[in-house]
Amino acid sequence: MFDNAQTPKVGATPTPFLSDLSPARRGKHKIYIGMAPGVGKTYRMLEEAHALKYEGIDVVIGLLETHGRKETAQKAQGLEMIPRTSILRDGLSLTEMDTDAIIKRSPQLVLVDELAHTNVPGSLREKRYQDVEVILAAGIDVYSTMNIQHLESLNDLVARITGVVVRERVPDRILEEADEVVVIDVTPETLQERLREGKIYAPQKIQQSLDNFFQRRNLIALRELALREVADNVEEDAVATTLEGQFCNIHERVLVCVSTYPNSVQLLRRGARIASYMNAPLYVVFVANPEYFLTKEESLYIETCEKLCKEFEGTFIRVTSTDIAQAIAQVAQQYRITQIVIGVSQRSRWHIFFKGSLTHKLLRLLKNVDLHIISTDKNNKLSPV
Repeated sequence: MFDNAQTPKVGATPTPFLSDLSPARRGKHKIYIGMAPGVGKTYRMLEEAHALKYEGIDVVIGLLETHGRKETAQKAQGLEMIPRTSILRDGLSLTEMDTDAIIKRSPQLVLVDELAHTNVPGSLREKRYQDVEVILAAGIDVYSTMNIQHLESLNDLVARITGVVVRERVPDRILEEADEVVVIDVTPETLQERLREGKIYAPQKIQQSLDNFFQRRNLIALRELALREVADNVEEDAVATTLEGQFCNIHERVLVCVSTYPNSVQLLRRGARIASYMNAPLYVVFVANPEYFLTKEESLYIETCEKLCKEFEGTFIRVTSTDIAQAIAQVAQQYRITQIVIGVSQRSRWHIFFKGSLTHKLLRLLKNVDLHIISTDKNNKLSPV
């Protein structure tokens, strides 16, 4: 997602996207994202714009929404603002960002507030992010702002957390295609204090906001979503731009190795608890030997594991291989696993001596992966590892 020429840093110093001045180039897009209104996204964007202007960069404001916030309005002073265009609607004259005027002015950088905004009916484009795409296509760099609740894929989750259905949304691809994403973060307590001081909404809306969207539990959840989303995008970009085996995962991912023995269910439950403690996604793998046909009872064990995996909201993976260790290692690499859960070996010491254990083989095959060897009920047989 980030420009390879830069090191993506949350809250880094302003870095203009002006390395390639070819007329045919697409503009670079930097998004300031936060957990809720009032965290300081617009203020930070304006602050960095002033620094760039001081360095000689041609910066203009394409669209600014101050919502009556004095500090934000004051911060915009000294920056050129492109006048809005007027659109007649039901006898009223409404205004929107003048995309054509911005392109005609052709600055090096344009600031566009509230990326998720829906344009007035009758506009050339329905959404403001679509206007931004046109500006980027014209070779102009864009700094924009949005809140995490406006991301399309999080719409249902945000509604469950806050009880509010967000109508204005931005496709996930906009965030994924951005050249840089900066999360503007404050604590829920700080944000609530700003709200009480009248720095976010008008006085008549303060208590209503505190009782609804701005409840502390909502802000905590939204803050986690914002931080995780940016971390996920950083990790995906790192995976795409580093050599195989040289990348260190940001998030924990747990893989449970099950077999046809009943104790696999016990193992899966233990692995699910580990995943829950780590707040990590759960994966379960079963390696089927193509030279061995499962009995009805053994097939039932695997079906039970798969159903249980779904109950834990995990991902069940079936692979076919005569080399169990190699198959597990490949799955671990593909899903960027950080923690593997296996059962303690029940093979004889002589068998392990001559053929080696699954544990030892995995230790040789995998790097930067922790192995959890779980002891289970001795009255039941375990998968041979």
